[in-house]
Amino acid sequence: MSGEPPGSAPPGSVPSDRPRGSRFAFVLGHLWLRLRGWRVVGPAPSFPKFVFIAAPHTSNWDVPFMLAAAGAMGLRISWLGKDSLFRFPLGTLARAAGAIPVDRSRRNDLVRQVASLFESRQGLILAISPEGTRDHVEHWKSGFYQIALQANVPIGLGYLDYRTRTCGFRGSLLPTGEVRADMDKIREAYRGITGLYGENYCEPRLRDESGTPPPTAGSSTTSPPHRTA
Repeated sequence: MSGEPPGSAPPGSVPSDRPRGSRFAFVLGHLWLRLRGWRVVGPAPSFPKFVFIAAPHTSNWDVPFMLAAAGAMGLRISWLGKDSLFRFPLGTLARAAGAIPVDRSRRNDLVRQVASLFESRQGLILAISPEGTRDHVEHWKSGFYQIALQANVPIGLGYLDYRTRTCGFRGSLLPTGEVRADMDKIREAYRGITGLYGENYCEPRLRDESGTPPPTAGSSTTSPPHRTA
């Protein structure tokens, strides 16, 4: 295993610049999970910046469970929203909920926009659904991978397992640009995880995993995902 990604901290410690959730979110998250017989397994990544993917996404119930899990782990997560949503008064509420406005009309520039956000902030935990929908799809979208690669930040492998009623992280991975090798590690990390609706499940796989994408500034070696059970 190679060295830990930039911004990591020793086990058991949390950097002061990692976005922290509120005490209210912590209590509410634990209460939500406990009332439904769920539990958090293992600690959250200690990095102050990372892309947080939650998989598999097969149901609308995944959203409240993901928010509860994040709150219970003390994480304040952010998410991307269309800039048109941020007009008054909805903009104030959206920002309070962790939303970040992006110009989706500049689709080819979206990765650079988000990578710049990581560069400009001391701490950022950005939640992205790699499937992009709760319905069945054949492939994951590659945005989460390209953003993490260009920003040189780890990918936190968050999960919800409805069979065991457990949630948390299956480790983390710093993308190397060797897409297939990195995705093999992600596939292994999610092996055996069960979504609420199995017919909507999509194996972690990008449409194109061949070759090596063009190098981006700051790309680095990876730490293989590890299980936190």
